[in-house]
Amino acid sequence: MSSEARERPRSGGPPGRKAARRRSGGTAVDAAIMAAIAGGHIRRPHTAWHCCLEFYAVATRLPEELRLSPSDACRLIEEEILARFEIRELPADQRRAFLQAAAGDRVVGGRMYDAHIAEIARLARAPMVVTDNVRHFAALRGRGVDVMSATQFAAAHF
Repeated sequence: MSSEARERPRSGGPPGRKAARRRSGGTAVDAAIMAAIAGGHIRRPHTAWHCCLEFYAVATRLPEELRLSPSDACRLIEEEILARFEIRELPADQRRAFLQAAAGDRVVGGRMYDAHIAEIARLARAPMVVTDNVRHFAALRGRGVDVMSATQFAAAHF
């Protein structure tokens, strides 16, 4: 039995984010990276506008004891992300080509969001992408973009 199969909840769905967080080092590593950004130790961090929207969507639908109100989620994005990150979007003149390339590559489902973020990083000439979804961004390595998990990034830079 694969380790993924052993970690599946009884519903038969994929392993949850909590299991992935336990494997990756979780919030302590993420907090260290955010502290480094807040302290100015990481120069010019970038993120995609889509990531800001995804944070808002997830933070406002968490279980009640963890959920942020819409106003708190907005304030957190404004104070911690918009104030510290350069926000990138897919340029309007690149959208049709991106969509056609994704269809040609047979990108399906949620992978489209990762492909979108990867294309934004490529067009921005980002030297690296830090993600806990390294496998979905691996193709960027062939285009000169380093891809690493938060744990790998922290180990290499702190």
